[in-house]
Amino acid sequence: MEFVTLNNGIKMPLEGFGVFQVPDPAVCEQAVLDAIESGYRLIDTAAAYMNEEAVGKAVKKCGVPREELFIATKLWVQDASYEGAKKAIETSLEKLGLEYIDLYLIHQPMGDYIGAYRAMEEAYKVGGLKAIGVCNFYSERLADFCETVDIMPAVNQVELHPFFQQQKALDIMKEYGVVPEAWGPFAEGKYGIFTHPVLSKIGEKYGKSAAQVALRWNVQRGVVVIPKSVHKERMEQNMDIWDFTLSDEDMAEIAGLDTGHSEIVNHYDPAFVRMLHSMKIHD
Repeated sequence: MEFVTLNNGIKMPLEGFGVFQVPDPAVCEQAVLDAIESGYRLIDTAAAYMNEEAVGKAVKKCGVPREELFIATKLWVQDASYEGAKKAIETSLEKLGLEYIDLYLIHQPMGDYIGAYRAMEEAYKVGGLKAIGVCNFYSERLADFCETVDIMPAVNQVELHPFFQQQKALDIMKEYGVVPEAWGPFAEGKYGIFTHPVLSKIGEKYGKSAAQVALRWNVQRGVVVIPKSVHKERMEQNMDIWDFTLSDEDMAEIAGLDTGHSEIVNHYDPAFVRMLHSMKIHD
């Protein structure tokens, strides 16, 4: 495993395990236990995933010292305000059963996220949150945010995969010292990514799968990846990307796959924004 150093000096694994769309408590708990046993140390959850308690149980049972784990969770739109975030942080700590959270992110750039971030800055200063950041902040939104807040976000988790590469967004993140993290590093299975001819052909040179090439491509760009699977064999395969390096020619060939847009979400669609606001995760 390799690490990236965040702008506050904390080291974050370049590969982690995501638990999006694993709401069943027993399944999620076992998946996290399997992931940790497979070598993952970064676990990425969110209040909106409704599985923080399962993640917390796995962390407690896994036998790995707490300081060796990097636990990340996120603030949902419903709680995007100063007071809402203060309460949400405490709720996440309680559900996870932790004294601190390694990385706490604003899940969507919606609602009073500036007010929410003020609460996050306060929690960061007293040690309840070891690092803070954002998700889904496109370049203009991220620039405005970074010019407004007191503590620079450490991470911006956005959609990043070979078919939506967002190189200009990565350049802006680099300007502000923000580490990019990829959700959907497998494009949620779109574009035939697992059998894509370009990725498969490159993988053949190294004895790797198309999926492993897709992950390796992102980490070589300095992007943290959080692939998800509930199958331990697949978890182990996803972790097996640290014994080869893609060549400049490989990277250039993959660069040619970029479509320049997402086919998963559209944050510019008012209907999508309204839908996210309508999602309530508590009374």
